[in-house]
Amino acid sequence: MTSISDKTEIGLPLKNLIGLLGAVATAVWAYFGIIERLNNIETRATLFEADLLKAADQKPIDQEQYMLLEFTAAQLEKVTTEMESMMNNRVNIDFLKKQVDKLQTDVEDLKDKVRNNGSH
Repeated sequence: MTSISDKTEIGLPLKNLIGLLGAVATAVWAYFGIIERLNNIETRATLFEADLLKAADQKPIDQEQYMLLEFTAAQLEKVTTEMESMMNNRVNIDFLKKQVDKLQTDVEDLKDKVRNNGSH
């Protein structure tokens, strides 16, 4: 049986040992690079989320502006409805105007007939 101690020799060529150490160093460097990049991305995401939540908080001036917008939208809706009813009124007024003109013509015709009957 052989014992392993600090004096045990390894039969490994120097070229292979340097290659192995280089591969280990590269793997460690890549691992810590990936971890650093993940931490950076996670930090940015956390900060972005915090900024987004902060921006989502409504300030009193924002609430007042939203109330004014809602009030203005309601007023616009009322004005639009009123204008539509006025457009319908115009159609009705034009129709009634034609009817009044026809009635005036008919009345004048009747007056003329009554005058002509009295003069014969």
